[in-house]
Amino acid sequence: MDLDALAGEEPPVVEETDGIAAEVEELRAENAELKDRFVRALADAENARKRADRERREAENYGGSKMARDMLPVYDNLQRAVQAIPEENRETNAALIEGVELTLRELQNVFAKHGVTIVEPQVGDRFDPKMHEAMFEAPVPDTQRGDIIQVMTVGFMLHDRLLRAAQVGVSSTPK
Repeated sequence: MDLDALAGEEPPVVEETDGIAAEVEELRAENAELKDRFVRALADAENARKRADRERREAENYGGSKMARDMLPVYDNLQRAVQAIPEENRETNAALIEGVELTLRELQNVFAKHGVTIVEPQVGDRFDPKMHEAMFEAPVPDTQRGDIIQVMTVGFMLHDRLLRAAQVGVSSTPK
C-alpha cells in the first residue's frame, strides 16, 4: 500500500450510531449531575464548618451563663453584708469586714475574668426595658416620666447578653 496515496484520501466517515450518541448524552448528564452534587457537598461542608465554629465560640462565651447566674445572689448577699455594717462597728470587726470585702472583690474579679459586667444604673438615668426591670412606679416631683428614682439591685451582662436586669423604681408622671 502506498502511504502517499493514503495521505491524500479523505478518511472514511464513521457514522455514530444512535446508541453511542445516546450513551454520550447520558454520560454528559450524569457528569453534570455529579458536578452539581459535588459543589453542593462542598457548600454543605463549608456551612457545617462555619456553624460548628460559631457554636464553639458561643459555648466558650456563654457556656458558663447558668453558673454565673447562680452566683449573682452570692454577690448580692456579700454587697448587702458590707452595706449593713454600722459605722460604729467597723473598727471592732475590722478583720471580719475586710474578709467580706476581699471576698466580694475576688468575686468581682472572677466575674470580670469571665466576661460578666455589672449594670449599675444611677438615680436620674432613663429607664431602659432592655437593661432594667421596673419594680414599681411612683410620682416623684422634679422628675420626668421614665426616670429611675431608686435602684434595688444591680444587673449583670455576660459579654453582650443580659444575665439579670437591674431592678429599679421608675417615676410616673408627677402630679
